[in-house]
Amino acid sequence: MTDKRLVLTTCGSLEEARSIAQTLVERQLAACVNIAPQIESVYRWQGEVETATEWLLVIKTTAEAFDRLRETLTKLHSYELPECIAIAIEDGSAAYLEWMGQSVR
Repeated sequence: MTDKRLVLTTCGSLEEARSIAQTLVERQLAACVNIAPQIESVYRWQGEVETATEWLLVIKTTAEAFDRLRETLTKLHSYELPECIAIAIEDGSAAYLEWMGQSVR
């Protein structure tokens, strides 16, 4: 197990996805953010089944930075209840994991 995390969230537009990704990297809360274009999400919201086209963000960060990242994401996001799920990275390329750690403050 490492102290590195993948964080998932979705955005309703490419512009919002880019803005959040840029801010998280600039503030050194994320080493890298991948933007996966136009996924289709099906979910229950306020008792109704909804479908939406969204952009998936895959955010690379550390366990130590996660709370600050979550707080920042909540402030930046347009959704009333933005997805923010952290997944522990069990293992990976030592050099890449080191780079992640050096890129996040």
